[in-house]
Amino acid sequence: MLVFIENTPRDYAWGSRDALAELLGTSPTGEPQAELWLGAHPGGPATVAKAVPGARTLIDLIESDPERYGVDGAQLPFLLKVLAIGAPLSLQVHPDRAQAEAGFAAEEAAGVPRDARERNYGDPNHKPELLVALSEVAALSGFRPIADARRELAALAEAAGGSAALHRAAELCGARWADAGAAADGADRERADRRAYVEWALGGSDEAARAVCEIAAAVQAPSAELGGRIDRERLSVLRRLTVAYPDDPGVLVSLLLHLVRLEPGQAIYLGARQLHAYLGGIAVEVMASSDNVLRAGFTEKYVDADEVLAVVDFSELDDPRFPERAVGPGLIEWAPGVPDFRLLRARLHDPAESESVPRGDDRAELVELAADYPLVLIVTSGRVRVERPSAEFDEVASVARGQSLYVSAGAPIELSGRGEAFIATVGRAAA
Repeated sequence: MLVFIENTPRDYAWGSRDALAELLGTSPTGEPQAELWLGAHPGGPATVAKAVPGARTLIDLIESDPERYGVDGAQLPFLLKVLAIGAPLSLQVHPDRAQAEAGFAAEEAAGVPRDARERNYGDPNHKPELLVALSEVAALSGFRPIADARRELAALAEAAGGSAALHRAAELCGARWADAGAAADGADRERADRRAYVEWALGGSDEAARAVCEIAAAVQAPSAELGGRIDRERLSVLRRLTVAYPDDPGVLVSLLLHLVRLEPGQAIYLGARQLHAYLGGIAVEVMASSDNVLRAGFTEKYVDADEVLAVVDFSELDDPRFPERAVGPGLIEWAPGVPDFRLLRARLHDPAESESVPRGDDRAELVELAADYPLVLIVTSGRVRVERPSAEFDEVASVARGQSLYVSAGAPIELSGRGEAFIATVGRAAA
């Protein structure tokens, strides 16, 4: 069964005022529009076409016949989103499954209301996520080599006139462990240094507050002291963050993280316990169906520093980017190995235009896609025809740019037309 689905974009303050409206073919509201949710998450399930009897949301449809419409008789384990990032999101981390189960149970036992400001865990599920850029996307993600952060903090300290607070921050980052014979011990010590640094940054001390203010002064004022000593893109991000959040300790924490620039079509994977913040751009994102977010900065919402410290993995991450894999003509896949989700992208061209398609372009006239489990599809350019040829009754839909489709499990589907579509489904471990 092919069912058109839709949702109302969420109007979070960090959203773009026009990007989602342009994608969806609607008029801008004048307010920020940040996220489009396409799934069966209880916090904002997609609505289904009126032609489906008795089902108002995707949750209703799945509950009407879980074996036919669900995943192993249950709701979808994944949530597909489109993000339009006009301003930095909060610095945040998501728990792994064991942490989520324990945290949710503890808050339930303590009687913390589900909608309370101080509530950390809204459900007992983990929340790994994968993002693919539709435009250039900037993000802070995962811990970089600690020596790089220490060097840039020292440069900022000098530019701030020998700031004692920033020298303290650099000291907390530790020394670069040079003893090759103690590499494992060095990694452990660097994890401990990162934890001590983040604990200091989020601890609310006057010293940490001064350090944030002195970073702001150093990066906003022209200074030869920083020339060549801090990466140009890092300096630009620090300027942007200190303008938007001049008193926020997340500015300090950001210096420990990789700064990643994604070109359209590139992906980043954020495993559980990985500290991150998206800074700008338009993207498609798929995640486990959870809304567990622990914030560490760049927000007016609740920050539980102790819980952040308990959840974050302080290990170094080599590279946050995640490679795609070609799985057929016109079709690529990002499959991070979690059972909840994987994401595919289909690119199509009309047979009449085959001669005009540049050599090496990854488009195909027809893409066949297995549907052993339900699929959620959104078209991001052009118009795509979706058909299940072997269905007993006609199953065909013409999906325009900005429209979304829920595809129940069954025989394979075929995509044709001219355009681009992203498709979310369960991970390989579940298939």
